[in-house]
Amino acid sequence: MPEALRIKGLRAGYGESIVVDGVDLSIARGECVALLGRNGVGKSTLLAAIMGLVRVHAGTIDLEAAAVASWPAHRRARAGLGWVPQERRMWRSLTVDEHLSTVARPGAWTVARARAMFPSLAERARNLGSELSGGEQQMLAIARALVTNPSVLLLDEPLEGLAPIVVRELVAVIGGLARDGSMAVLLVEQHSRLALALAQRAVVMERGRVVHEGPSAALAADAPLLERLLGVA
Repeated sequence: MPEALRIKGLRAGYGESIVVDGVDLSIARGECVALLGRNGVGKSTLLAAIMGLVRVHAGTIDLEAAAVASWPAHRRARAGLGWVPQERRMWRSLTVDEHLSTVARPGAWTVARARAMFPSLAERARNLGSELSGGEQQMLAIARALVTNPSVLLLDEPLEGLAPIVVRELVAVIGGLARDGSMAVLLVEQHSRLALALAQRAVVMERGRVVHEGPSAALAADAPLLERLLGVA
């Protein structure tokens, strides 16, 4: 499959501070990659750099072969980057349906299809985003990204702080997206074993750099390596 996203030598951070230090990463359309690492190693900053939300000091970011490293975030979104932020970022004055219809773009992911994926959102279509539970807000954040019909979907800690029943529902949704084959998915997740089960390939960061890359199944089966890289028993 052709590369949907290719990053070379990326150095990025906040102001003069370098958090992501020389990262190379590529993802093919139809591939799901788990981006793993301990807290504070630069995973969320890497996603923010891909989206154009932090300063890029060096390196290239190619989205569907277009060099986007100098583009503002809104232009990258229009070009095919979808982002589900860790903080969810609900718009307090908009209803559930308005969250979706405001950003929807032509493509396979319609507002109706997003509603069908998350029936609880359909039931709360007229509620404000701020009136939803944490799990419902996460569902809405994913649905909102999908209706932009991205070629690359960035998921930043989508399971964080959610009840087990909601985690199970979202794991099924993310698994479906990973198997769908229509987009590339880059998943940042602290639930390492869940992420490895969802993704075909794993990339592990440490101190802003990639220190491991390979098949998810191989990493999941290597208990000593998991313990050394991620502290997972």
